[in-house]
Amino acid sequence: MRQAHMNESVSINIRAKVRQRDLIDQAADQQGRSRSDFMLEAACRKAEDVLLDQTFFTVDAKTFEKFQTLLNKPLPATARLQRLLATKAPWDK
Repeated sequence: MRQAHMNESVSINIRAKVRQRDLIDQAADQQGRSRSDFMLEAACRKAEDVLLDQTFFTVDAKTFEKFQTLLNKPLPATARLQRLLATKAPWDK
């Protein structure tokens, strides 16, 4: 089997229901993009999210302690923060 080079285009075939295709086409048209371009960008974004969720970072104890200190430090009570906290979530409206 021949291995593709990094910049070489390859074909990816998938089956979809008519309503799925129509939904994708509607969204792609809204953005002025082709179905293939829209689907490929969406699939790559999801693939990156999945891989980044699996990324493991290691730090030394001192760095981790600083990180935890920052997480536990309360945010300053600015007007912007107070507005944000007072805003109802869209699902609570």
